[in-house]
Amino acid sequence: MRLIHTAITVSDLDAMLDFYGELGLSKTGEFTLNGVENVYVGSGDGLEIQFKHDPKSEEAVDPAGIDHLAVEVDDADEAFEELVAATGCPVVRDPFDVDPAGARAAFVEDPDGYVVELVEYLK
Repeated sequence: MRLIHTAITVSDLDAMLDFYGELGLSKTGEFTLNGVENVYVGSGDGLEIQFKHDPKSEEAVDPAGIDHLAVEVDDADEAFEELVAATGCPVVRDPFDVDPAGARAAFVEDPDGYVVELVEYLK
């Protein structure tokens, strides 16, 4: 058994694809089922995020229950600065060292309010 993806409901598929594209994730697959568009993005390692978008839904997306999504980056400071500049996303926490994890991280929000952690593992 292996973990393959996490599915989240999104309100604007194009905005989410643009945001996660800025992080280097690209579309890996898609299908429509019962009017709901399902689009997968990944980095080529087999793990993916599945965006579920119902173009007929008028309900606001509620990211409750998801603490955050984590994306590994080469340089947390650079990825943070570039992502904020390119997307204007809300900043949750500026880059900081996470000494017990041997990492540097920053937190931002994606277009639907999901918190995204940018993680740089320090060597």
